[in-house]
Amino acid sequence: MNRQWSVEESLLIGAGPEAVYRAVSDVRRMGEWSPECKVVLARRGPLRTGSPFIGFNRRGVAVWFTACRVTRAEAGREFAFRVNIFGLPVARWGYRFEPAEGGGTTVTEYWQDLREGRGARLTELLGLVFTATRPVDRARINRIGMRTTLGRLKQAVEQGS
Repeated sequence: MNRQWSVEESLLIGAGPEAVYRAVSDVRRMGEWSPECKVVLARRGPLRTGSPFIGFNRRGVAVWFTACRVTRAEAGREFAFRVNIFGLPVARWGYRFEPAEGGGTTVTEYWQDLREGRGARLTELLGLVFTATRPVDRARINRIGMRTTLGRLKQAVEQGS
């Protein structure tokens, strides 16, 4: 099985890019949508590039936390963050927002595996221990999770919650 280093999923949401961006960039709400992320600790108000936050995650019996830092915060266009564990790079996650013809917003969630180069073996081992996921399986699991996340995000934004 070949390892996949990045994944993208897109979905049309019946709201403008600014409204969808506001929901996504309020990372404290991520637990409402993500099947893995359960709680996020972050300051209130809009996060800017460089803002840190902590994610607490769970999948099955595996429980872990990640230290995250916002890398892009462009209202209505893109929101992205980098994930680390114990100071080692793990992944880049992000969302792009594009106005769709006829209304609404195409939201693309993306993930890039950063576990390469120096420290990669240790980070992969930590990922296996804490998340019970082999590196070769992470892209497949993330794709499934992205579809769930985007579907729940769509429902929440379109219902105005």
